[in-house]
Formats: sequence, C-alpha cells, structure tokens
Amino acid sequence: MKVGGKHYTTIWPNADGRAVDVIDQRWLPHEFRVATLRKLSEFATAIREMWVRGAPLIGVTAAYGVAWQMAEDPSDAALDDARNVLHATRPTAINLRWALDLMRNHLRNLPPEKRAQAAYAKAAEIARLDIETNKAIGANGLEIIRGIAAGKKPGEPVNILTHCNAGWLATVDYGTATAPIFLAADAGIPVHVYVDETRPRNQGAHLTAWEMVAHGVPHTLIVDNAGGHLMQAGRVDMVLVGTDRTTASGDVCNKIGTYLKALAAADNAIPFYVALPTSTIDWTIADGLREIPIEERNGDEVSLVWGKTADGTITRVRISPEETPDANPAFDVTPARLVTALITERGVVPASREGLAPLAPERGA
Repeated sequence: MKVGGKHYTTIWPNADGRAVDVIDQRWLPHEFRVATLRKLSEFATAIREMWVRGAPLIGVTAAYGVAWQMAEDPSDAALDDARNVLHATRPTAINLRWALDLMRNHLRNLPPEKRAQAAYAKAAEIARLDIETNKAIGANGLEIIRGIAAGKKPGEPVNILTHCNAGWLATVDYGTATAPIFLAADAGIPVHVYVDETRPRNQGAHLTAWEMVAHGVPHTLIVDNAGGHLMQAGRVDMVLVGTDRTTASGDVCNKIGTYLKALAAADNAIPFYVALPTSTIDWTIADGLREIPIEERNGDEVSLVWGKTADGTITRVRISPEETPDANPAFDVTPARLVTALITERGVVPASREGLAPLAPERGA
C-alpha cells in the first residue's frame, strides 16, 4: 500500500543487511514512524507492546527475529532460545507459533555456519508468501462483494462493517479483511466501510480508518456498540473481519467484541464473513471456547487512551477513576455456527470441520 504516494510494506530488511525496519503502529494515525529492530529483545518488545500487531505480521516479525539471532549466535541453544523468547510474547495469535516452527524446522538440520543466511532468506520467503496469500484472499472476497453489488441499485454502495484492524498494517501488505475491500474499490465497485473504533486500543479508529483514507475508500467511523443498530436499520450488507486463530472446526478467535458483531449479524440475517490465511488455522484444536488461550493485557489500555491534543501533543489521558480496577481480555471466540463462510487464499469455505478439510491435504484430510 502507499503512504504519501510511496509504496510501503509493514516490515522490511534494513539497509545494513541485518537489522529490520517496521512501521511503529503505536503512533498512527497522527505520526508515521519507522522503528529499527537490532536485538532479539527488541523484536520481542515490538510484538509484545504492539509496535507491530496482527497475526500474520507478528509471525513475519518473529521469523526475522530468529534470523537476527542466528546472525548473532547460530547454535542450537540460541535457536531454541529465540523460539521460546518470541513465542512467549503473545499467546493467542497462532501465526506466531506457525512462523517460529517453520524457522526452527528449516534451520535445525543446517550446519551453524549456514544458518544466518538461510534464516534471513526463509524470513523473506514468509513475508513474500504473506503478500501473495493476502492478494488471493482479496480476489476470493472480491467475488462476494461483487455478488452483493449486483443485487443493489446502480451506484449504491455495498456497506461493509469491520471490526479491529485486519488491514495491511496487520500483515505485510494488502491485509486479510481489507484486501477484498481494496480490490473492490480498485475495480470500481462502490463500497462504503463502517469502521468500528475497537476499544480498548482503538485499532479501528487509529489504523483501519487511516488505511481507508490512504486508499481513498469511503468510510465512517462508529463506536463499537453502534454496529447492532446499523444492522437493525438495514444499513449493513455484510460484516467482514479477520482472525488471530481459527480452529479445525471453524470457531474463530478475533479481537474482543467480534462475537457481539456476529450475534447481531445472525439476528438480522446479515452475512458474517471471516478472512484469513490458512496459516491462521490451528489444526490441533477443535473447541475454540475451551482450547484457545485468551490473552489478558494490561488494564491501562482500558483506563488510559492515546490521543492528539489541540496543540499537537500525542499523549495518554485517563478516562476512569484511579481507584477503579480494570479487566482487559484481548480476544473472544465466535462459534462456527455464527460464521457465514471463511475467505481464505485457497477459496471460500464453510466454517466447519468438513469445510476446512480440503484446505489441509498435507495433513491427510
């Protein structure tokens, strides 16, 4: 995607050949900053403190973190340590484990002197694969939007409700849930996006809205709890979200509040689609409610909010009494029965074990 007319991905190798540059998303939409990661601890901090976020991008960042560590120390012990340090940063997004296991399995049987070069090449391959995957997700989702548009009056937009940020900032490029939207806009299909603010970190307001502005997509920012009202009023044609982990039976774990959108969509007979790469499917579990670990983040994210003041200062302000305790579950699980379909790079499939099975031929499905 483009920022100020210049093409960017969210992560890329630094000119020195070892460090890695990332868009530091904590400052968006008010400032565009690039951070350079030069230590394993910095890769871990970037993931944990959400300089980078979104399941696919977390995985790619972790892969580059392993590569950095192999350039520092290519031993088996260092490889295992890098894997463990990075895996401990965030427990819910499955792409983190997926990418780390890919890296370790690829490097384990190589002699130490070849590991650094091989690690950087593998991390770059994972990044390239993410871009190709998201383009394919976009192409498959585009056909759904095209179908909805065909049933509307000429020039009338397809109204899409999003939640959180599953845009190009959550991936290397294109995004998952936003890829069909960007491709539809590029194809001349009228679309309008209702952007949930997505408390407590406001990724919708800060990130998705910023992406929509950059791509020229008509959109409206709404508070999280307005989604149900808009559905009741007939102002939403489809809900389109991403996911951080999907079970082998089709349960979807995504940013907190997704489940409520799915309930409202079901009550109003509005299709609820989830866009994801197949790397986000956890084939080892079936029951999302019982088996997916839900990350509990710092309560400060609930009681303090970032914003830009009238004098241009970017700061945090408190919105609750200092004595009030906070709870901050970062994700919830939407049961497969509430999901209309899953949009993947390999096709649009039902959210069920039977629907997902063809996507995993390498597992003997």
